[in-house]
Amino acid sequence: MQNVLLLGAGLVTRPLVNYLLDNGYQLTIATRTVSKAVSLVGGHPNGTALTLDLTDPAGLDALIEAADLVISLVPYTFHVQVAKRCIAMKKNMVTTSYVSPAMKELDTAAKDAGIMILNEIGVDPGIDHMSAMKVIHKVQGEGGRVRGFRSSTGGLPAPADNDNPWGYKFSWSPRGVLMAGRNAAKWIEDGELVEVPGEDLFLNHWPFEVEGVGTLEAYPNRDSMGYIELYGLEGVETMFRGTLRYPGWCVAIKQLVDLSWLDMDERDDLVGKPYAQVLWQLLGQSPNGALRQAVAAKLDVPADNDGIERMKYVGLLSDEIVPASGTSYLDALCALLEKKLAYAEGERDMLAMVHQFDIVAADGTSKKVTSTMVDYGIPGGNSSMSRTVSLPAAIATHMILNGDIKMTGVHVPVIPEIYEPVLNELETMDIKVVENWGD
Repeated sequence: MQNVLLLGAGLVTRPLVNYLLDNGYQLTIATRTVSKAVSLVGGHPNGTALTLDLTDPAGLDALIEAADLVISLVPYTFHVQVAKRCIAMKKNMVTTSYVSPAMKELDTAAKDAGIMILNEIGVDPGIDHMSAMKVIHKVQGEGGRVRGFRSSTGGLPAPADNDNPWGYKFSWSPRGVLMAGRNAAKWIEDGELVEVPGEDLFLNHWPFEVEGVGTLEAYPNRDSMGYIELYGLEGVETMFRGTLRYPGWCVAIKQLVDLSWLDMDERDDLVGKPYAQVLWQLLGQSPNGALRQAVAAKLDVPADNDGIERMKYVGLLSDEIVPASGTSYLDALCALLEKKLAYAEGERDMLAMVHQFDIVAADGTSKKVTSTMVDYGIPGGNSSMSRTVSLPAAIATHMILNGDIKMTGVHVPVIPEIYEPVLNELETMDIKVVENWGD
């Protein structure tokens, strides 16, 4: 029986754990909070839950040495550390995170060790790469070229459960969602380079129709330029990657940005204070009883503005106390959002992903092609976010250990040997990407 070591026991891990146990692997889950691992194992005879401090190199080495493959779902800052130990002990590794420059530098060492380090095998990144490359390779194989590529993805409440003013609920780390809102963006639009600084990110948004869902809004997702080389689209005239939300999200988050709620600097003057007092602090004013009006004046909007209503809904204007985790403005905000924008029992999330291709065929004619995935969580079961993030990693793990994926070095899933079997198995789990070639 082959042994898999899973580092981390976060919100998206359960489908991966179930898949590996169901396929007969011996699975060890090592995490800082062992109770989470115990819950995931659920008493399965092939599962083991352990406490692990990633700053303990001897403990980590012992676990890696006993494994045939390591799945790292801990914070991305630890991945290179784990990868170096996997290389030293010649163990394959899988992670859903973006490849960092430091990880790329391990390519030769991984090849020399005869192992594969497969990254970005989740949903975004992951299914986005695989479904895009399936179309791109088909177009190129038929002698055509991709003139423009636009891709937008979002994890959201299913329409029937979209019942709060924010149009959002958290199926993964609130901190990760908010930190993404601090990023600058860069893309190419009709041959022109567009660059947007982080503070202006949410000024750039537009309506976006998703078939079967309705009107969402899209906004830029970080730096799209690296995908030109990754996808083999040199000379492309449009290259854009975006995030999808329900309408109104961008305006509301921009107001939080303007009030400095996304500031990450550690502070010792927040914990234990009422949120309303912290908001007065951000306004640079002494409390005078007219907080809503003061916020409206700062933002130059009416006092009944929708964004201020959203702030009121989550408690930013209330006497609720900032908890011990609120050691920065961003972390204080996270603590509220995690509690107030949570999924209730039985509610479903939704993952929407749309690729739009502007194609020039071999005969010179133009064509618009779309590739769309709309996936829903299972009421009372796994969320769509957890399924679409962790199942690609689980399938790839199975295929590496089974010898179906044999390459070595540092990789992402943009080659047919990886994406074809993974996408095919996802379809058997009702995670489907539908292509429309306009025929």
